[in-house]
Formats: sequence, structure tokens, C-alpha cells
Amino acid sequence: MFKKAIVRTPCAAMINGITSANLGKPNLEKALIQHQDYIQALKECGLEVTILEANNEFPDSTFVEDVALCTPHCAIITNPGAATRTQETESMIPYIEDNYEHVEYIQVPGTLEAGDIMMVGNYYYIGLSDRTNKNGTVQMIAHLRKYGMDGTAVSMKDFLHLKTGLSYLENNNLLVCGEFVSKSEFQQFNKIEIDADEAYAVNSVWINDIVITPKGFPKSKAKIEKLGYKIREVDASEFQKLDGGLSCLSLRF
Repeated sequence: MFKKAIVRTPCAAMINGITSANLGKPNLEKALIQHQDYIQALKECGLEVTILEANNEFPDSTFVEDVALCTPHCAIITNPGAATRTQETESMIPYIEDNYEHVEYIQVPGTLEAGDIMMVGNYYYIGLSDRTNKNGTVQMIAHLRKYGMDGTAVSMKDFLHLKTGLSYLENNNLLVCGEFVSKSEFQQFNKIEIDADEAYAVNSVWINDIVITPKGFPKSKAKIEKLGYKIREVDASEFQKLDGGLSCLSLRF
């Protein structure tokens, strides 16, 4: 069960964030309203939410998930692979240290963004993406093993992050789309395939038996509901314009 979350308010500079979505620039006012609703959804899941101030130095800083992996036994500060994001970790370290006795770090030449990591119990799947390299995954797995956990690297080529293409909803249920449908690493799961025209919805988040899912994807919502989960929809259109999904917007632990 998750108890806490950390989020960061979107900054005015987010309109200049990294994107390949071709959906236009985000509207800051709308993004702030959506972010408030996302925070409310986290609270409805029973989480105590720490809200950090906007940081205009880093356009993508509202996507806090990428800068740290929060496990039940330790936190691991990452080294983001996007050049404009490498310094985002510094402002997050004090908040991580407030919540964790044990904090580890991914060091250069390793790069890693936690959007490439999917947790399944004490096992972690780590995507080898443009943002996460092999050295970063080796370091991450070594840190996990130090605390009695483990992980494996997963090759990928079609998605920005691992969790852009799949999300674990507990109870062996895995939302999946694209290249991950046939990946051997995931054949043991009950795979719920998300249609290509609703691929954004694959980045849904299980929190304490509630699934937060992006608004506007009715086929995906129906498939998740069929599994018996309670669903909380959140409009994330302005974050989608920056290739950001719902999991990207918080650190949950």
C-alpha cells in the first residue's frame, strides 16, 4: 500500500518542455487546473501529498517520477538522460532524504529515468531507452540487490519510456500496447492490450486498489473496469503534449 506522494507544480516554462507528441504547446492555466485534480485524485487514493513549488529553471520538472525510484526499502536518485533534466535531481534530494534512511545514486556514465522502471512486487523491469542506458541499468540492479530486491533490463525501441507502453495494475494484470505485447519478459502476466488509438491510456496508475487513468479513452476505461477496479479519471491533455503520462507526475511510496 502507498502512503505518500510528492508532486511539483507545473512551471510557466513548461511550454518549452521536451516533446515529440506534435500536439501543440501546453496551456499553463489548464495544466494547473489538471494538476490540482491529479493531486485530489492522489488524496482520494489515501495518499498524503507533498506539493513542491514550481521550478522555472526546468521546463519538465513537473514530471517528478523520472528523478528518483522510491522502493519500500530505499530510494535511488537517478541521472536523467535528457541533457536539460540532469540537474533536476538536486532539488529533489532533500525531500527524498526526509522520507528515506537509505538513499543511493546513479552515477555518470550511467543514465536512467524512473519512467523506464516498472515495479512488480520486489522485482523491477528497466527499459533500455534513449534516456536510460545499459550502465544505468547495471547500477540500478546492483542497488536493488543490496536491499533484497532484483530487476532486469528490457530492450525497447518504439516508446519514450518503458511505462509509456505498459503499466502494472497489481493482481498480475498488465496494461500493454505496441512492441510489449509480444515481449517474452511479460508473457506470464494477464495482458490487457490497449488499442493503438488509445495508447496514451496505457500509462494508468494503480494506487491502493484504485486505478487513475487519463480521461477521454473509453475503450481502455471499459477494459480496466472489467477487471473490477475502481477508476478515477484525470484529464491530462496538457501533459500529454509534453509526452508526459499520469505516472510521471508523482513519486509514490
